[in-house]
Amino acid sequence: MNKRRSAAGRQTNESKRMGSAPRPPARPQQRSGRQEGTGNRPDVKSFTVQEPGELLAFLIASLKHTGRNAIKSMLSRGQITVNGSVAKVYNYPLQPGHTVMVSKERIMEEEPMIGLAVLHEDEHIIVVKKESGLLSIASDKENELTAYRQLTAHVRKKDAKARIFVVHRLDRDTSGVMMFAKSEQVQQTLQNAWGDMVQERTYIALVEGAVKKETGTIKSWLKESSTLKMYSSPYPNDGQLAITHYKMLQANRNFTLLEVHLETGRKNQIRVHMEEIGHPVVGDKKYGAKSKAIGRLGLHASVLAFVHPVTEQLMRFEVPVPKTFLAPFREPAAT
Repeated sequence: MNKRRSAAGRQTNESKRMGSAPRPPARPQQRSGRQEGTGNRPDVKSFTVQEPGELLAFLIASLKHTGRNAIKSMLSRGQITVNGSVAKVYNYPLQPGHTVMVSKERIMEEEPMIGLAVLHEDEHIIVVKKESGLLSIASDKENELTAYRQLTAHVRKKDAKARIFVVHRLDRDTSGVMMFAKSEQVQQTLQNAWGDMVQERTYIALVEGAVKKETGTIKSWLKESSTLKMYSSPYPNDGQLAITHYKMLQANRNFTLLEVHLETGRKNQIRVHMEEIGHPVVGDKKYGAKSKAIGRLGLHASVLAFVHPVTEQLMRFEVPVPKTFLAPFREPAAT
């Protein structure tokens, strides 16, 4: 797999520190042209922060024809956003690159999505954290809440014609990081070069029993039965090549926590391979599990790193392992 060198794109929250000494007013730069989400509306002004400072001082410097009390009222009424979120605190700490938007009317914040959180969004892709129990996308026979439908509604609040395109999927009961495209062209770019563009794809799997080998590789050719269950063919090259690497993180006599790296990305690949080595994923009745120790499937997509399909920047997103995965390794309470 070819590795491309570029700056890491892992998303982290900007640190915000409140000092005791007053901050100097942040120097504003008013944006010209269309600001995402404003739709060229004359009742919304957008400014880019150039220097660290506090929100009220920044607004006073930016809105030269608006009085201090009027600006305070705008803050209390929720007419100011910083990076898309309503801000009402006078001393909200601003950093260079923050976008401050001022509306003549109260800004209605978007309702939070269910079982879904946006980790990164730009004009080409959306990277999200999906919770266990949420479908990535519905089948033809299903009519329920999905990641796809919620993200479609999300992008259409800014552009009624916007669309979302599926790049890959996570099983309903698998949690973790996944990505969607915002155009068909980007979708095709990612899918056609998925093996080269994806630099890391790591899962955490809680499996039944004590895995003996600390590291291992499973290789087989996967096929799908008439009952839609995946299985490994006993014949080489009969099916889709699937390669799974694993490393033991923690174990006791009943359970093992594994870090799993996919060299290929086939349907139910980890679940099939874990069953084949005699250690099915916890909660996976379809592939031989007997335990329901954590009340869900013990599979979590923890890391997705890839080369951005347009900017060619290397981006890496990591979501911590769910705490329930660690519960089987805690010492039982004394009785």
